[in-house]
Amino acid sequence: MSKVQNIIIRLPNWLGDMVMSTSFVSAVALQFPGASIDLVAKKGIDFLLAYFPAHDNRFVFSKDEYPGINGALKFGKLLRSKKKYDLFFCLPDSLSSAIMAYGTSARKRVGFQNGIRTLLMTNCFSKKKKLHRVEEYVDLLQQYVNKTIAVPPVFLSRGGNKKRDAVIVNINSEASSRRLPVSKAVSLISSIRRKIGNEIILIGSPKEKSFVDEVYDLLEDKENITNAAGTTTLPQLIDMMSNCKVMLTTDSGPAHVANAAGTYTIVLFGAGNEKNTAPYNKKTNMVIRLGELRCEPCTRNVCELYDVPKCLTLLDDEYIAGMVLTKMA
Repeated sequence: MSKVQNIIIRLPNWLGDMVMSTSFVSAVALQFPGASIDLVAKKGIDFLLAYFPAHDNRFVFSKDEYPGINGALKFGKLLRSKKKYDLFFCLPDSLSSAIMAYGTSARKRVGFQNGIRTLLMTNCFSKKKKLHRVEEYVDLLQQYVNKTIAVPPVFLSRGGNKKRDAVIVNINSEASSRRLPVSKAVSLISSIRRKIGNEIILIGSPKEKSFVDEVYDLLEDKENITNAAGTTTLPQLIDMMSNCKVMLTTDSGPAHVANAAGTYTIVLFGAGNEKNTAPYNKKTNMVIRLGELRCEPCTRNVCELYDVPKCLTLLDDEYIAGMVLTKMA
């Protein structure tokens, strides 16, 4: 294998997946010491790059500015004009990301097999079954270099501020099958309020603000509960999550951010398979699942059997609140 000088990595398109790819970036740096490593992130989650393992240049890909297949190819050619790349690692398995890789004319273009995109890559490998997403990414590198590689930790850098004696609660998710229904969120937060006197901080994106506001308004006891939904920038939100003692959250991107930044994370799993997508740092992570329904775990974004996801609504509020209390101690 000839010497590799310049590497570029196309990172995943979802917040949680992008966090989980930090392990891959670290593994590439260890495997190719001295090589320049550039990163490509999707616009909207590119703010995470400031917390990533050491790298050189950052590029932000906007589908609005570079729409469709032609846009992906044009962006790839833009990258080619910046540097001659020896290696392009493509973590998404989409056709457009492979076209971007092709546009760079990188000497080696490495990614997962998925239909006709294989024709645009120089080295395509299959995804092994039953691997955690973090291990899945690192396995792509292992298959390329043809040797076993230790999986580095998932890590986002954080400020040196002392941990706040507070708990962050995230009731949101992109998928309704992973999001706490309003009544469940109210009862759970109320149970936590009765167990602990510490500050409780509710978070959410601007588009989730109305949902969090509805839950907050229904709380009978709002003492020392802060509704921060829609009021913080994404970097501010990361700092907040990384500087609190505990985060209670649904299966969502923020769960991975908090866990990677060193905050103890309690994750409520409804839809989704925790063996594949739970936060990776197990020493600072707890998964709570009902585990009593024949449909668990499913991977659907909408619960098709019930009006609301029973795998979440039937979780024991007092047990969850007790776990929060234990981890706050």
